[in-house]
Amino acid sequence: MRIAILSRNPNLYSTRRLKEAGEQRGHEVDIIDTLHCYMDITSNKPAVRYKGEALPHYDAVIPRIGASVTFYGTAVVRQFEMMGTYSINESVAISRSRDKLRSLQLLSRKGIGLPRTGFAHRPDNVDDLIKNVGGAPLVIKLLEGTQGIGVVLAESKKTAESIIEAFMGLNANILIQEYIKEAGGADIRCLVVGGKVVAAMKRQAAEGEFRSNLHRGGSAEIVRLSAAERRTAVEAAKAMGLNMCGVDILRSNNGPLVMEVNSSPGLEGIESATGKDVAAMVYQFLEKTTRSSTRTRGNG
Repeated sequence: MRIAILSRNPNLYSTRRLKEAGEQRGHEVDIIDTLHCYMDITSNKPAVRYKGEALPHYDAVIPRIGASVTFYGTAVVRQFEMMGTYSINESVAISRSRDKLRSLQLLSRKGIGLPRTGFAHRPDNVDDLIKNVGGAPLVIKLLEGTQGIGVVLAESKKTAESIIEAFMGLNANILIQEYIKEAGGADIRCLVVGGKVVAAMKRQAAEGEFRSNLHRGGSAEIVRLSAAERRTAVEAAKAMGLNMCGVDILRSNNGPLVMEVNSSPGLEGIESATGKDVAAMVYQFLEKTTRSSTRTRGNG
């Protein structure tokens, strides 16, 4: 197959691994800088142009769309879809998961476990907002934050009020979530590919830090999932419509709670922690899916 990886940086671990794994399996794999693509939106002849030329037909694309370029990146993915190219994650599913509020609302509708969450822009009653998620300590998040940026733990009601008022003064949209103390500063990243959890790791926050992101000095180790955790991760991916994603789960006294669904999960941490060749599993799914879709078209 001819496959395009949409990535702004060919030197990133995940991008390199996906290219290596594809080529090892006999595929022709190109890395294309998403922001350097431009679109020819012509009736019946949609095309993506790159460095002065129309790109060839690709059997599949693997989007590695950073949060800062979600709007343009999903437009590029959508253009490939218009050209009949299969995307492992559809543009609409990427957009859905990137909107933290929308994703939580969709997960809630499906009955998937979540921390108690409030959303506000300029709440008339900050006291009620805090009380509604169980009071302090609580977590306050900027709606647009990534990799732990814009996430604050308020250990007292007074601190929470001050932080909320500060964010309100910046005209920011914020999420308020209950703090799951029993998680002990750890979460579980489940890597879901094709409706199955193919790898999972436990991420532990660094000393004095409550955010478990590896970018913030957290550590990772392989973890054994319960049936409920595995089921929760698969259901969360399905609710977002993502064929490849990372689902972040907290272990709570009320069972697994989903914190976030990431449509472009990094592979370095989870491959290192588990020893699994996740990149190869991505191609196994692509090969199976594109073969079956080709058969379907042939039978039609």
